[in-house]
Amino acid sequence: MSNTYTGFERQFIAGEWSEGSSQRSVEVNNPYSGDTLLSIGLADRADLDRAFSAAEKAQVEWAARGPSERSAVLKRAVEIFDERQEEIIDWLIRESGSTRLKATIEWSSARGITQEAAGMPFRVHGTTQPSDIPGKENRVYRGPLGVVGVISPWNFPLHLSQRSIAPALALGNAVVVKPAGDTPVTGGLLIGKILEEAGVPAGVFNVVVGAGSEIGDAFVEHRVPRLISFTGSTEVGRGIGRAASGGQFIKNVALELGGNSPFVVLDDADVDQAVSAAVTGKFLHQGQICMAINRIIVDQSVYDDFVERFVAKVKTLQVGDPGDIATAVGPVINPKQREGLEEKIATARKEGATVLLDGEIHGQLVPPHVFGDVTPDMDISREEIFGPLVGIQKARDEAHALELANDTEYGLSSAVFSGDLERGVRFAQGIQAGMTHVNDMPVNDEPHVPFGGEKNSGLGRFNGDWAIDEFTTDHWISVQHTPRDYPF
Repeated sequence: MSNTYTGFERQFIAGEWSEGSSQRSVEVNNPYSGDTLLSIGLADRADLDRAFSAAEKAQVEWAARGPSERSAVLKRAVEIFDERQEEIIDWLIRESGSTRLKATIEWSSARGITQEAAGMPFRVHGTTQPSDIPGKENRVYRGPLGVVGVISPWNFPLHLSQRSIAPALALGNAVVVKPAGDTPVTGGLLIGKILEEAGVPAGVFNVVVGAGSEIGDAFVEHRVPRLISFTGSTEVGRGIGRAASGGQFIKNVALELGGNSPFVVLDDADVDQAVSAAVTGKFLHQGQICMAINRIIVDQSVYDDFVERFVAKVKTLQVGDPGDIATAVGPVINPKQREGLEEKIATARKEGATVLLDGEIHGQLVPPHVFGDVTPDMDISREEIFGPLVGIQKARDEAHALELANDTEYGLSSAVFSGDLERGVRFAQGIQAGMTHVNDMPVNDEPHVPFGGEKNSGLGRFNGDWAIDEFTTDHWISVQHTPRDYPF
């Protein structure tokens, strides 16, 4: 293994690390200390064109390689993930404000999807279909889309980029990724270093770090990418969906958008176990997770008991330096995010929620805030929080709990606790979401099972065979073996 990776001040285009052509630059800061980690000269439209052009040219040869060759490159990437584990985790802590626990989980998740993707080249299957036309054979070939454009977020930058990148590459596509401005290293440039070392050919993978105002629309509307994979807010996702279908070149989209995860505690639940799951599912990575618990819904018969134990446990969480292994809650990503959370806290108080736990905000360290007596019409219930704040609602009974759980425009992840597993499953089947977990927290992701949402939480599914469907396309080819009689 070579020394520590360097050179993250540059773009990665066509197999070369080059300066961005824009006259603008971005400083990447440590959310906890405020220290500047590096400054990157941003990409402009010319850089974007060059990246997509390189990907388009390189993709044909990459797709023509045998499945073993593509698999071998991804297997080597997994080895590099292992060799550089501490380096990767350190970047996640410093750039995204991840606690060491969260950074380790993210490293493992990104490694896991890369390992899963290494087996995908052998799992792409075509079919044959019968025909009513004499002498005709129908073949359906499944192959790569071509070039995939990936726009990734700042909260789980490494994993949520690699979740699209690794399967897309495995299946013979080329990729251009635009990482979030807060996390360009862990969201793209670091992956570029890993894939370069793993042997990905020049042009097959490219990273453009640029301002959304300068290259955002062009990225989506560009003629080259056949699919845009986006993870982020519902508002931005709507715009990407419109741009992907309303421009000159119509393309597919895979959208993983906002969430408002309900965490339901029924009257027969193990309260201690539910509390433990709720604390982790809410405050991991400061609640900056699309699947994080947004609403806790508790049956009235166990409400007081749950609230008492939940608040007591949250009080034990250490807030501070994310590099300290004992820290449970680190900094939020940037001042804008902190200001938004301060507004939500003020609104919750104004709307009449009972303050069960609060604390003083220092810099970008926002301590856990817990509110009780929350009603469905309150902002803290209706809006995605994306921070260490949570409201607890009281349900009259199971039917009311389900009504409250579904009272949202979102439908990403969810959870229910019950002492009767099959009762929990029946309840789960009634939740309008892409994912529901019985006697577990809603923050779950495994590389071989489908990840995605319903309603305003997005379109499509990631992981496993579902990713194979997303990043490939069907081509019907018919073969007329014997001469056909035509009417003219």
